[in-house]
Amino acid sequence: MKKTIALFAFALISSIGFAQNGPKIEFAAKDNTIDYGKVTKNENGSRDFIFTNTGNAPLIITNVLSTCGCTVPTKPDQPIMPGKTGKITVKYNMAPGPIRKTLTVESNAVNYEGGRVALKIKGEVISN
Repeated sequence: MKKTIALFAFALISSIGFAQNGPKIEFAAKDNTIDYGKVTKNENGSRDFIFTNTGNAPLIITNVLSTCGCTVPTKPDQPIMPGKTGKITVKYNMAPGPIRKTLTVESNAVNYEGGRVALKIKGEVISN
């Protein structure tokens, strides 16, 4: 019985250790959110989500999906090596009114289920 429990514990610890290997994405923005605050429609609407690959394998951003055409994301073309930083640029069309948009990052990151991470932008665009 003791051997069975010890074998089970070893297998569990080993599988947890293997799950931690691979690329990991960590965003600098608190809660993965960029707050535009109150901005005028004359601003360019471009903001950067800065991230670091804190894992031990190259991080590949395969896609960044937007919930509408008013938000255009740009992803890195090359893999982000371990310990290096990258950015995802988001350009909002600056139509007057509240900003509440979500983007979904698809990657090979092992620290998010399926490698999918939600990013958010918020704020308010005023007429002037």
